Amino acid sequence: MQILSIQSAVAFGHAGNSAAVFPMQRIGVEVLPVYTVAFSNHTGYGSWRGPVMDPAEVADVITGVEERGAFPGIDAVLSGYQGSEGIADVIVDAVRRVKAANPDALYACDPVMGNARSGCFVAPAIPDLLRDVVVPVADIITPNQFELGFLTGTTPDTIDSTLDSVDAARAMGPGTVLVTSVERPDRPDGTIGMLAVDDAGAWLVETPYLPMKANGSGDVTAALFTSHYARTRDAADALARTASSVFGLLEMTHAAGSKELHLVEAQEHYAQPRLEFVPRRVR
Repeated sequence: MQILSIQSAVAFGHAGNSAAVFPMQRIGVEVLPVYTVAFSNHTGYGSWRGPVMDPAEVADVITGVEERGAFPGIDAVLSGYQGSEGIADVIVDAVRRVKAANPDALYACDPVMGNARSGCFVAPAIPDLLRDVVVPVADIITPNQFELGFLTGTTPDTIDSTLDSVDAARAMGPGTVLVTSVERPDRPDGTIGMLAVDDAGAWLVETPYLPMKANGSGDVTAALFTSHYARTRDAADALARTASSVFGLLEMTHAAGSKELHLVEAQEHYAQPRLEFVPRRVR
């Protein structure tokens, strides 16, 4: 399996491709990483150095990959944090060309905008571009609950309202939706959920909530879910494997008291997920 991953990169720590690539490689995916920014560290530190890549340069790298004859063998395109407005058009064009070469290829968009606690942390134009330009051409999207609400103009806060929001998102184009950081008033104490929905149904999995900020964990989640789903087209199985792997990563990071993901140390959780969390069918 091959995945073209168009995301940010950091030298210190783990975010964007610097979080997503290794877990995918560890489960046997050949990753073709293309960088949208090259920062010293993720923006959660409040300061960083390094360039936002010019969209024309990103497009040039993708064209070079195409010239090597790689596009027919790409099973999925994955995109995450978009550092500038012009990247959206570059990604959409790359998806079009990959799908022309391989009609079975999927496009998975992680519509990175922000979260309920911090609000939006991307450039002001990015959320509208994601909603209006990028999400409609995606096969898979992996928003958190806050991002799902923005994309659909809704306020998902219960299972039913979140499912309604997912239906609105699916009506925009993507057939498969993974919602992360699902909170609801009646959830078991000390838990947080993930919800996966496709044509076959909807499944919810709940894991213990760990009181920590984990920049890059959403990038790992999107990467693993995309990889598993591209292989099996089974949302429940992809959800179970992803939830287990990401919880193992976060549990290890939290136990170490680290500000950065213990991405390498947790590698067996990707390769051999414990599957201790069983998704529950909710529709």
